[in-house]
Amino acid sequence: MKLFINGQEETVSLEEASIAELLSHKRVEMPEMVSVEYNGRFLRRDEYERIRVKDGDRIEFLYFMGGGSN
Repeated sequence: MKLFINGQEETVSLEEASIAELLSHKRVEMPEMVSVEYNGRFLRRDEYERIRVKDGDRIEFLYFMGGGSN
């Protein structure tokens, strides 16, 4: 299936995959630190197992970085 992941069109060899499975398939490091935007909506972590990706979906993996203080 074709997905748009972080703005890039990709062909993914998964069918009927959940967001959690997609994170694993993409070998996302530290998935517990990643927020997911799915077709313009931020997902709660408890949705990662339930939401199934479909052909043409747009998914953004967002990594939040903390900054230091001087």
